[in-house]
Amino acid sequence: MIKIAIMGYGTVGSGVAEVIQKNAASITRKAGEQIEIARILDLRDFPNSPFRDRFTKDFEDIVNDPDIRIVVETMGGLRPAYDFVKSCLSAGKSVVTSNKELVAAKGDELLALAKANNLNFLFEASVGGGIPILRPLDQCLAANEVYEVAGILNGTTNFILTKMIDEGMTFEYALSLAQQLGYAERDPSADVEGADACRKICILASLAFGRHVYPEQVLTEGITRVTLDDVRYAEAWGGVLKLIGRAKRLEDGRLYAIVCPMFLPKNSPLAEVHDVFNAILVRGDAIGDVMFYGRGAGKLPTASAVVADVIDEVKHLDARKYLFWEPGEEGYVIDCRDGSDRTFVRLSCTDSEKAWAALNFSLPGCERIRAEGVPAGELAVITPYLSEQELENKLAALPDAQVVSRIRVADF
Repeated sequence: MIKIAIMGYGTVGSGVAEVIQKNAASITRKAGEQIEIARILDLRDFPNSPFRDRFTKDFEDIVNDPDIRIVVETMGGLRPAYDFVKSCLSAGKSVVTSNKELVAAKGDELLALAKANNLNFLFEASVGGGIPILRPLDQCLAANEVYEVAGILNGTTNFILTKMIDEGMTFEYALSLAQQLGYAERDPSADVEGADACRKICILASLAFGRHVYPEQVLTEGITRVTLDDVRYAEAWGGVLKLIGRAKRLEDGRLYAIVCPMFLPKNSPLAEVHDVFNAILVRGDAIGDVMFYGRGAGKLPTASAVVADVIDEVKHLDARKYLFWEPGEEGYVIDCRDGSDRTFVRLSCTDSEKAWAALNFSLPGCERIRAEGVPAGELAVITPYLSEQELENKLAALPDAQVVSRIRVADF
């Protein structure tokens, strides 16, 4: 029998306990050992829980118990989760976590600590919830040179944009609906400002390319400034607007990594991902394009991924899983503003035809977009590939034109 502990009895933590109890027979068969929940750490009381006799408010009851071999961290946030996980690894306990903020910020350090102690630190649920992505990326696609990972990594923002696209809802109304349905938190900033997607692309990029990518290295833009007019222009262009996390390896070995709204052509495999669903596109030299799709969150889907990691750790108590990446370094991730992108630009003009003539002269290769239901006096174009500074210089030289919005255009 293998004893484990769960730290945090919220949505995911309680789901982990539920799955282990409900599927005990099949989990024992797959793990080769019976798994027993010995302790649950939470500051709250749960007198009606079937595990009520196993709760503790003292972390020391877990870290100092030599019979507990595996600890599941589902607390979220950096503190005290980081200190607790570090202490558990130092005490000889393998760890499973669903905490994307922890892995994105401290993954390299915790993986190194696990390696030094011949332990495992697994986190499948930290990116796709119930969508299997890290294990396939690390194992099934190991023969490939992966050169790009991109995806719709946040179900809340995808729900909001789907409502804007399909039903013409404003951002504010769609966000309110997402909150009513329980898809968005009362404070939705981590979702709509892009922080959640940023953490996930950091983890994906770190695993895919072998060196840690930290959230502060990734240019991150949310969807709070996206309007229905932007959505209409995307439709007129022949595409859709999605919040995308993207990491691409450049020829010199550095990375281009970004989270931002993007225009996607309708033939993109990510364009048809609707509602609260997530999708992750992996591009490799041998396999080509592979996409992983499903619900990226939820109590039981996320818990199932956590429990799968627990089973994996039970099977590898005396052997390490090779899941590892090196620490990051300054200059490894380029400033995306120095990269070359096509960009959708909306301009408010005194004379749109005069502005179009001037822009077409100074920046040949622009594609003009005309859409119904948008404000009069606007000029909307898709630029050719150029850096952000080059684009700003061109736009600054236009007569009587003010930038209303700028959105990058995807090439996948």
